[in-house]
Parts: sequence; structure tokens; C-alpha cells
Amino acid sequence: MAVQTRAIKRRIKSVKNTRKITKAMELVAASKMRKAVNSVLASRPYSKLAWSTVTRLSGRVEEQLHPLLRSHAQVKRVLLLLITSDRGLAGGFNVNVIRKTREEIQRLGTDVEIQTVCIGRHGSEAMRRLKMPVMASFQEITNNTKFEEVLPIGRLVMDEFSAGAFDRVLVAYTDYVSAITQKPVVLQLLPLSEGTQGEDTGEQGTAGEFAFEPSPGEVLDAMLPRLVETMVYQAVLESAASEHSSRMLAMRSASDAAGDMIDDLSFTYNQARQAGITQEIAEISSGKAALENL
Repeated sequence: MAVQTRAIKRRIKSVKNTRKITKAMELVAASKMRKAVNSVLASRPYSKLAWSTVTRLSGRVEEQLHPLLRSHAQVKRVLLLLITSDRGLAGGFNVNVIRKTREEIQRLGTDVEIQTVCIGRHGSEAMRRLKMPVMASFQEITNNTKFEEVLPIGRLVMDEFSAGAFDRVLVAYTDYVSAITQKPVVLQLLPLSEGTQGEDTGEQGTAGEFAFEPSPGEVLDAMLPRLVETMVYQAVLESAASEHSSRMLAMRSASDAAGDMIDDLSFTYNQARQAGITQEIAEISSGKAALENL
């Protein structure tokens, strides 16, 4: 019985140490989440305004005016930008966006050649397990996202699309809705004309002709690349906020589970200890009775 109680005490101590770790990780994730959410909320108005501007322009300018507007009758080659995390212990964050990506790959079918660009270690590992070609892999970006770090990724996908290497560019990321809700999505990034037509921006009075100064080509050449870079940056920010939120909730759940386990183990320990005391009393009483009968 003494051996059993010592084992339970060691188990309780171990679980308490684990709870300290998960609680500390929860606090760190909460701090990072607040910074990431602030970045997301600060950049969303600019991102939405830029996207709505292209939406209004779409259908009113010729696709031939810029390579990023050119659509293809048949989609044979697709570049997929996948955004995950470098670290684990984030609940279902990585699993959900990878599952969404796998569904998109299956939807495209075997007739479409797909290559991937991965941001985050988990994404690149998942694509290699699926035997999907990984053109490039970037790490240590989502932890503390800076625009200058994301800039080469946006330029990479634009250069590949403009050169005609791909007919379409998709981005798979996790959209931050709230601290408890994150939604994995797959959106078309390029071509811009095909991706924006028919979308409702909620704005009225957008009909009519646009005046370009000095020329449509120069205006589009200055604006469209910045839009793509902004959309990629926004997707990374959304994923970063979602990652830290998911990790904070996962660590909170782990801390709560550890607390419940400690309560159960403490109850079991008290039961074992009480049983040991009862057994010792019974042995003493039996010994006394045996001595009295001598």
C-alpha cells in the first residue's frame, strides 16, 4: 500500500509540473495573439479597400493590359500557396487547413499539375507526405510577421504567374474570425480579373468609366503588384492570429485537463491512504486481541 501511495504522489507531482508548463505556454500564446490580432485589425481596412478597388476595375479594363489580369481558358497548371505554422501544440490549426488543402487538390483532379509554396514547417511536411512538389518552403515567418519577410513570397508567385508557368494561383490559409473561431479557406489569388469578377463589395455607385493618368498600363503596373503583396501579407497575418489563438485555447484545455487529473489522483491517493490506515488499525487490533488471549 505504501508503494502505491508513493507512486500516486509522484504522478500528482508530474501532472502539476505539466500544468505549470501548459499554463505558461497559454500566457505566452495569449500575449502573441494580442499582438497578431492588432496587426490583423490594423491592416484589414487597407487590404479590403485595395481589393474592392480591383473589383471595381475588373471587367472595365482589358486583360491584356497587365499579366496579372490574364485568365486562361483551360487550367492545367496551378500554384498553391499553403500557410501553416512552424510549431505544434496548436490544437486543430494545422490539421484543418491541411485537410482543406487536400480537399482542394482532390477537387482539381489528376489532370491539373499542382506545385506548392509552403509557409510553415507543418505545411511543407504535409505536402511531401502527399508527394506534392514543393517549389519553395519558408519558415519562421508567422511567429513575428514582417512585411519585408513576406514580400519575396508575393513576388515569387507573381513572377511565376506572369512568366506563364502557371494558369492559376491559389492561397490556403486560416481566416481569423475570433479568439475561439478560425476558418480554413482556399482563395484564388491570380489571375486578378477572374478572381474578382462578380464579387459584391457592398459599395454603390461604382458604375461608369475610369480615367487613368498617365496611362492604364502604368497605373495597373504600379497598383496590381502591390495588391498581390498585400493580400499575401494579410493571409499570413490572419494565419498567425489564428495560430496563436488556437494554441492559447489548446493550452488552456490542457491546463484544465491537468487540473481535473490532479483532483482525480488526489481522491485516489486519499482513498489509498485511508485504506492503509484502516489496515494498520486492523492489524494492531488483531495483535492486541491475540496477546490478550495468551
